[in-house]
Amino acid sequence: MSNADTVIAALRTGYDGLADLVKKFSDDDLAGPSAATEWDIAQVLSHLGSGSEIMRTTVQAALDGKPGPDGDFNQTVWDRWNASSRREQADGFLEKNEQLVALFESLDADQRENLRLDLSYAPAPVDVATIGRGRLSEFTLHSWDIRSALDPQATLDPQAVPELLQSSGDLLAWISKPAVLGGKSTDLSVVTTAPASELTLHLTDPVSIDLAPADQPDGTLTLPGEVWLRLVSGRLAPTQTSGTVELTGPVTLETLREVFPGY
Repeated sequence: MSNADTVIAALRTGYDGLADLVKKFSDDDLAGPSAATEWDIAQVLSHLGSGSEIMRTTVQAALDGKPGPDGDFNQTVWDRWNASSRREQADGFLEKNEQLVALFESLDADQRENLRLDLSYAPAPVDVATIGRGRLSEFTLHSWDIRSALDPQATLDPQAVPELLQSSGDLLAWISKPAVLGGKSTDLSVVTTAPASELTLHLTDPVSIDLAPADQPDGTLTLPGEVWLRLVSGRLAPTQTSGTVELTGPVTLETLREVFPGY
């Protein structure tokens, strides 16, 4: 299967799994805290629902040969969702995410390969695999924000992890806080399991990743792939360190948590 195929399949699996859980939520559940500390569970669902509505509009515009929605459209959508009740946010999440995934699934082989979408934040049009992987990252991490609040041993959806490892370095310069390194530079060899991969983490300013093994690393970080993704997204507090994490070299795991405080 193409990259778009595997991304779309992972979006379906992730949505179906979370939807089964959301359909059982009581009003008290929706008001409960999520792992996204500033949002309750309904607010996380609102974020995912509004995002799916905006992305579906973007994809449909590309299919129709029209410009994508602008910032005013996005703000109107966010305002409407923010003004909704918790139950409306949960129901809206189920409706709008199903519509987005179904639209992705409806794309034929040519569209999955050749369709290009204009995004206001991207310097050039992107393909379906790229925009789908961005959605998969957001959905998978926020799904974990909900599920981990109910189950401290929750992990990221395993079907999404191989796809997200391909793009785990895309946002590092934006989400990391290299100031905590005090001007020091360190290269870590990162070795993941499930799936097996090797990459190089450059702890400097800006923080970056090479998707290749390091020649002469200063240390080695060995951990499951889903734990690595949670680390760099600020979702690996000491109480959330599921799986085995081994770290050698001059940097501590606590320092890495400070470099990647989350978003």
